[in-house]
Amino acid sequence: MATNTAFSKGFFRDQGLDYQARGVLGRAVHGGSDVGEVLATLERISDHDSWRSAWAATATRVAGYAERSREQGDQVGAGSAYLRAANYWACAVESLSELDDEPALLLAFRAHRTAWDGFIDCADGAHVRVDVPYEGGTLPGFLLRPDASGARRPTLVITNGSDGSISGLWGNAVAGALRRGWNAFVYDGPGQQSMLFERKTSFRPDWEAVLTPVVDVLAGRADVDPAALTGYGVSQGGYWLPRALAFEHRLMAAVVDPGVVDVSTTWTGPLGKSMRGLLDKGDRAAFDRDLKFATAVPKLRRTLAFRSRPYKAASDWFDLFNEIREYKLTDETAAQISTPLLITDPEGEQFWPGQSKQLAELLGDRAHRVEFTAEEGANLHCQPLGRALTDERVFAWLERQLGGAQPLGRSDAGQT
Repeated sequence: MATNTAFSKGFFRDQGLDYQARGVLGRAVHGGSDVGEVLATLERISDHDSWRSAWAATATRVAGYAERSREQGDQVGAGSAYLRAANYWACAVESLSELDDEPALLLAFRAHRTAWDGFIDCADGAHVRVDVPYEGGTLPGFLLRPDASGARRPTLVITNGSDGSISGLWGNAVAGALRRGWNAFVYDGPGQQSMLFERKTSFRPDWEAVLTPVVDVLAGRADVDPAALTGYGVSQGGYWLPRALAFEHRLMAAVVDPGVVDVSTTWTGPLGKSMRGLLDKGDRAAFDRDLKFATAVPKLRRTLAFRSRPYKAASDWFDLFNEIREYKLTDETAAQISTPLLITDPEGEQFWPGQSKQLAELLGDRAHRVEFTAEEGANLHCQPLGRALTDERVFAWLERQLGGAQPLGRSDAGQT
């Protein structure tokens, strides 16, 4: 009988903590965390409160390493530590988002972004800030390049999910792009991270209004090849990116990790048939009454508060659930997508099960669905412990779309 069962049985009984632990551990493959730092921190955690305090302590200590390295002129060491500190602070930020403690949240978030800014500034000019004009203001963006030469390169535009940190994207395709001589562009869209916590903006379902300004900026830069732009959508970005591609056609190929057709199923599925019926009938009073009763359970109340924060109707349950129902890729919209799309399909997908296959069926021969399995160590949402394998398959496919000669190998395993 196997005795080393952390992978199959989990690091924590709490599924949320376990998944977050896998996520931060998986970032080690590209230097976004350090295995020893992660495991030592996990040993100090028993619940959500200790999760926050343990990660804040680790982040503070590692940020101190970064500052000392920078003062001593070691830009490389400082950059490495700043990146890890940013990811550790992100663990605390995600947990604090569940609480009604705005000052603590902002304090942790700004520590996270200070560490990320330190990482950017220690890159010897390779990584640059690029603000994107958006509705009378700007979206904060970062163009991460292999070096500071300014050479024109293929560029991967990465759209984050609902609550992911910008530093977490380093392990979700940024590092893989840079290793292949590409640029990677990351940004906060409306309702994401700085645009939520500091500017109080909200999500929107029509992400073409966000992606098109991003592409406009990148296509005009001398260090970006406008004929070799590609996209990557992470988590809920697996809905936003396909939706935008129905209207924005300048990307040569794109990846969604995983595919999302209907965001609302993660919200409406747990309601049960009766409450979904109230929503369908438009019975606001009965729906709000029943949900108020359900949220007497602290864990559910905490989860809903966290997940609802970025939506416009966050303060009203009935309006919130109806708003989220707008985040759906219709047959008519899908028919307008001409961009070749690779869709990851991990075993045990816990948020949008079956939707990668559903999206592939909607798109037909425009889609390439790639399975990831527990046997490969690459199961669960966004394959948190299978990021090297994900990069290998994803970038082999992307390079073929841009005309590069790449062997099929395992990158097409499970493809339909």
